[in-house]
This record gives sequence, C-alpha cells and structure tokens, in this order.
Amino acid sequence: RKCHKALRQFFDKVPAKHSYGMLFCSCRDIACTERRRQTIVPVCSYEEREKPNCLNLQDSCKTNYICRSRLADFFTNCQPESRSASSCLKENYADCLLAYSGLIGTVMTPNYIDSSSLSVAPWCDCSNSGNDIEECQKFLNFFKDNSCLKNAIQAFGNGSDVTVWQPALPVQTTTATTTTAFRAKNKPLGPAGSENEIPTHVLPPCANLQAQKLKSNMSGSTHLCLSDRDYEKNGLAGPSSHITTKSMAAPPRCSLSPLLVPVVTTLSTLLSLSLAETS
Repeated sequence: RKCHKALRQFFDKVPAKHSYGMLFCSCRDIACTERRRQTIVPVCSYEEREKPNCLNLQDSCKTNYICRSRLADFFTNCQPESRSASSCLKENYADCLLAYSGLIGTVMTPNYIDSSSLSVAPWCDCSNSGNDIEECQKFLNFFKDNSCLKNAIQAFGNGSDVTVWQPALPVQTTTATTTTAFRAKNKPLGPAGSENEIPTHVLPPCANLQAQKLKSNMSGSTHLCLSDRDYEKNGLAGPSSHITTKSMAAPPRCSLSPLLVPVVTTLSTLLSLSLAETS
C-alpha cells in the first residue's frame, strides 16, 4: 500500500510531460521496453505471488472510492470505437492516457504485459471464473486489446499526437460586449436556428417591443422605455446595456399629440378673449 501511495503521489506531483515521457516513450529495442515497463511500475508494486481473478480484483477496486472513480474514468475515456479515425469513441488521446495513468497506484494498477508489445493489463487472470468467464475475459481484454489506448500510447511516443494535446480554442458566442453587442445581429443562424440567434437581453431598450413584452395602459401616457429596476426584474437588459444608467434613470419625455396642439391653442385664445371682455 505504501508503494501504491508513492506511485499516486508521483503522478500527482510530476508534470505529465516528464512522467509520460518515461511511461509511454517510443522504444526500438528490448532494453528500452524493459526500462519502460519497470521504471514507473516496478515489479514490487505490480506483481504478487498469485494472480487474483480479474472480477474479484474489480470488486476489490470498487470498495475504494479512488480506485472506483479512476476505473470508471478509464472505461469512459479509453472506450474503443472501430469507426473512429483515432479508434477512440471520445477522440481524445490525452484523456485516455490521463485515465490510464490514474489507475497506477491502485489495486487495479496496470502495466505492460511484456517487452514486445503495447498490450497492458492489471495483475489478474480469468481462472476460476466459472459461469462468469465471458464477463471476465471482456474485462481483461478491455486492457489487453484496447485499440484506443494502444493508439494513444503510440501517438505520444512518436509525437504524432500534436493536435489531440493542443488545448481547444474557446468557442465564440454571439453574446458580445457592450460595444459590440449589435454587430452580430446580421450573422446567419446556425443549423440549430436558435443557437446563434441574438438573445433578447442584448437588444437595446425600446428596440423590440414584442420581445420585451411591454404593457400599455389606456390612459394615453404609455412609456416606451422601462427603468433599470424594471429591466432587471424582468430579466431583460440591465445596466450593461449601451444606454447608460444615467439616461435610464431620467423619466422619459412625453410630448403632446399633434392633434391636441390646435385644440389647446383655440382654448387659450378663447380664454384670452373672455378675460378681455370681463375686464
């Protein structure tokens, strides 16, 4: 157990470019493959006097939360897929190698089977499996004949895995900053339609009355703009809008309808005449 703990600490503290360089290095001779097989995972941390049954070893692994979670990661990230160009379902060599190295230092510690291939396996076999022989062989072959893992190891060793180790570029969204929020309004919609559509909250206040769901009353003094507080309450544009908080704080100006101007003028004239007569 102390040896396993030391192995886990090794992978936790040593950068992957160094630990992986020893664990997955490309070898052309037996001496190199033996060093690769025994340097990171020495015999004392891998082999025991007797090989346990693989299903029993799996059950033992599941009783420990570290081993259980890392074994699940290995099954997920190193899942082979024959229709994939990389032979990996998730198309990610880095995740597969990380999941594999995570098993080292647990009861499920894998290692190279021999010096002539890239096949790996935990220290177990399928003897005494009884009716579970097929399940046991399936479990063991996930390690020994895993095309995804083999390709990931080979790609790391010969340096052909540059693209899968580069970080993915950040996805650009149509929700822009306050100065560029409205440059994206003419962009075409993507296949999903709404995914690249400009969301309502980046629309300027009063730019789209239907989207903002403004309610008018019957008094004739309808305001076409909402205050900052109303916008934030309704989940619409808030202080981050291109309209400043100062301009939004002032009440909107309401002008008289052009039809009311002559009426008011006439009333003013009549009042002036009546006042003149009484005087």
